Formats: sequence, C-alpha cells, structure tokens
Amino acid sequence: MGPRAGSDTRVGGHERAALVGLIAGRASRFDAEQSLDELAGLALAAGAAVDLRVLQEKARADAGTFLGSGKLQELAVSCAARDIDLVVFDNELTPSQLGQISEVLGRKVLDRTQLILDIFAARARTREGKLQVELAQLKYLLPRLVGSGLALSRLGGGIGTRGPGETKLETDRRRIRTRIHAIGEAIEHVRVRRGQLRERRRKASIPTVALVGYTNAGKTTLFNRLTRANAHASDALFVTLDPLMRQVRLPDNRDLLLSDTVGFIDRLPHALVAAFRATLEEVAEADLVLHVIDASATDRDRRMTAVRRVLEEVGAAEVPLVDVYNKCDALSPDERRRLAEASPDSLCISARDGEGIEALLEVVTRRVELDACRITLTLDPDLDRERVGQLYRHGRILEHVEQDGRVTIVADVPRRLLGSMERAAR
Repeated sequence: MGPRAGSDTRVGGHERAALVGLIAGRASRFDAEQSLDELAGLALAAGAAVDLRVLQEKARADAGTFLGSGKLQELAVSCAARDIDLVVFDNELTPSQLGQISEVLGRKVLDRTQLILDIFAARARTREGKLQVELAQLKYLLPRLVGSGLALSRLGGGIGTRGPGETKLETDRRRIRTRIHAIGEAIEHVRVRRGQLRERRRKASIPTVALVGYTNAGKTTLFNRLTRANAHASDALFVTLDPLMRQVRLPDNRDLLLSDTVGFIDRLPHALVAAFRATLEEVAEADLVLHVIDASATDRDRRMTAVRRVLEEVGAAEVPLVDVYNKCDALSPDERRRLAEASPDSLCISARDGEGIEALLEVVTRRVELDACRITLTLDPDLDRERVGQLYRHGRILEHVEQDGRVTIVADVPRRLLGSMERAAR
C-alpha cells in the first residue's frame, strides 16, 4: 500500500489518529488499557483526534512488524476505512520496525517516544528548552536515518515533525552529528552556569526545595500556591518544560528557593532525560524533594514508581524526599483514611483549595532544619558586627545575651556554614 495523496494535516489542525498497543508477556489487559489511555492523552496534547484504538495480544513483539504481518494488514484496512492520518504505537519501535510498518500502512507512523518528543518541541519556549528538546530528537532519530529514509520522507507536516524540522533530518549523518556536538556544548555551558548559581546559593545558605512528580500531578498549582506566583498551570500534559524558581518565606521567617521541574511520565525517553540533565541537576542538588502525587489517579502506584525511576536516573535518589498527595479533595473520607494508614509519613493536600498547605510548610521547615546544627558563639558586638548580622540572616536565633561588652548567641545554623561561624568565635 503506497502513500495516500493529499495533505497530512486536517482542516482545523487536528489529525485523525489510531493508537496501537500490545499485551505481551505478563502484562494484563487492564494495564495495557491504562497505558493506551495515557497515550490518548499524549495524542490529544499533540493536537490529534483519536479515532481508532487497537490492542493486540501476543507473546512478544514481532521483530519485523511489531504486530505480526496479518494484524498489520488488518490495521492498514481499518486505517484506510477511517481515513486515519497518523498511527501511534505505545512502544518504542526499532528502525527496522518503523520502516516496515510505514511501508505497509502507507501513512505517518510514530512511536510513543517520538510523540513525547514532539510535545516537548511544541511546548519549549526558552532557547535552553528548545536546544534540549532538539538534542533529544536528533539523538533519537539519528539511527533511523538509514538508507533512503523512507519512513521520514512520509512525515510531511504536523505531529511528529516539530523541532529540528524535516530538512535537518534528511541531511547526512555527519552534519547531524556536528549539530548534536554543537548543541551539547551549548547545554554544557548552561549546566556550568546553573552550577555556579547553585554554589552562590550554597554560600548564601539558601535551602532549595524541588517539586517533582508525574505530569499533571499539580506541581505548578502547588508552586503558585506556595510562591504566590502565576506560572501557567492546566490539565494538559507537559505544560512546564522550562524550570521555574521562586522564593518562599517559611513560618519561622527563613527563606528558601522552590523549583518547579518538568513533569515525569512512564517510559520517559532516555534521550530526553539525558538532554534535560542540566535542568534536572537542580533536583539532584536540592536539599529536599517534594514528590507531588495525584491522589485521585487510579494508577497512582505505577506513576509513583515511574517518578522514582527517573529520580534514580538523574542521581537524585538519595535526596531527602516527602510524598505529597495532591487533589485529596477528590477523595472520600474512607480513601483518605486508607491513604494515611498506608503512608503515615506523607501529606494530603489540595493545592487548588489550599487545604493542608500550612502543614506542608511546617514539614518543610522541619526537614530543611535537619541540615542545621546548634552552636553557641561569644562575640564582640563592635568588631564582629558583620558576623552577628550573618547569624541573624542565615540562622535561627534561640538566645541573645549581652554581658560585659560581649554578646553570646545560641543559634541553629546550616551545617555548611558551621566552620566559618566557629572560626568567627576565635
């Protein structure tokens, strides 16, 4: 079956999409259906209208056609009958599979990874974000630029073609590698700059708390609630790509920096995690991580596992973490009770309504203070005025006594400032 004549995009900007999933090995139909539901959300986020869903039960994916030649032919007939523009597979396809499937279906074919990359390309706003997405796309597509590049030549316009663009993707591999190298150097500069900013914050003893979570868990809504900011939040997937950082005043009058990061998702493409490493290092270097969880999600445990997997991948698995169940206003009293019994150290909040925010701030205050150490200093108030000011800026003053022209201060100070504070007393 050859390519269809006509445009690849629909009037009104919506392409008609078919979603294809596989129930293989020990996977259950329920899990496969949920995964396909998530894929439908991704397709919607990319601007497609889902018109066909196909789930194939098979012991393992076919090495050549993924579904098997017979099932693939059936899919081709169904796509022709429904005038499908785009077929999205809920798995990562090999270059060989992508080529053979495109040849049989005669229409644009994407896998889950390409769809996620396309959404990121559409949502990136800053130069840094666009560079990171382009790097991920080029690294993913480079091994697929083999031979005639038949599958890519059918892409045309629309979903799956944003970012580097068709012209760049059809250039020779050497030029693409050169582009990858150039982008990598630019992102390395970003990484170095972020490291310098983190070092300044460390010297100023400003704690950093990072929000992480599955996409659409409510991180940005919580970020806005805590920082009184107005960052864009919606029910769409992957709204936040570029990291946000704002100051938060704690109940004990200490300040911290809160960062909002890109949402995670199950099977987040490795190329994307690698490209966003400069951004995600903010999580690995944070003093505390708040894992925001959609308490109302039916597949909550699967999402939590996916987030923890990404945290391990970016080197943030050892950072102190608090589970924060959001959208608890959607739970029944019994569901709340079971959640509290199953996870007694977690918090239950509603970022939208403000429920539980005070308790969250109290927990953050306590957890950030775990990195503090109590010291007693006796200083000359005239000669050590700057040190006294530093204590008041960065520490929590518990006692201040002036006697015989000296001042004795008992304070909880960040452990990383302990050396300089103790030297000040000598």
